[in-house]
Amino acid sequence: MDHIEELKNDFPSSPVIFTKPDSAILLKNDPFYYPPFSKSIHHEVEVVIKIKKAGKNIQEKFAHKYFDEIGLGIDFTARDIQSELKKKGLPWDLAKGFNGSAPLSKFVPKEKYDLGNLNFNLEVNDQKKQVGNTSKMIYSIDFIISFVSQYFTLKIGDLIFTGTPAGVGEVKIGDNLKGYLEKDLMFDFNVK
Repeated sequence: MDHIEELKNDFPSSPVIFTKPDSAILLKNDPFYYPPFSKSIHHEVEVVIKIKKAGKNIQEKFAHKYFDEIGLGIDFTARDIQSELKKKGLPWDLAKGFNGSAPLSKFVPKEKYDLGNLNFNLEVNDQKKQVGNTSKMIYSIDFIISFVSQYFTLKIGDLIFTGTPAGVGEVKIGDNLKGYLEKDLMFDFNVK
């Protein structure tokens, strides 16, 4: 909710969905290289779930059976490009799916945390920039899985980013980003 308000977006009647290609994935704390086509890359920290079995048209009450690991990721967004695309009513692929736009942490068993009340945060240069809790999500993880599966057959290894809290902001070359689930450091990488 806070992220919707900070961007002055309309409240969605259903989850806003977009896809990222596998070339967007950035693993093992590899650095993120600032792309030359944007002057405004924003961080959006999100809890990420990893699908463990294939499914489509999944009922919400069974969605918990389709994943057993979670992680933390960044949905890097070229905000300047996204703004131009939105004005024209065009898809956001160029602003969301570019190379390296999805840094990911390691994945851990979902049982490690209370998924209905999970704290997560992002630090940029050791300053907290985004602080979230899954209890404040507009849609639950199970609802998101069910909703997405109505349109896309989910396959083993698919990743679903579940949304970001308020506090999104620009990153600059030289920045260090650290992400936490509760007090557990999940990723630590630099912008180059």
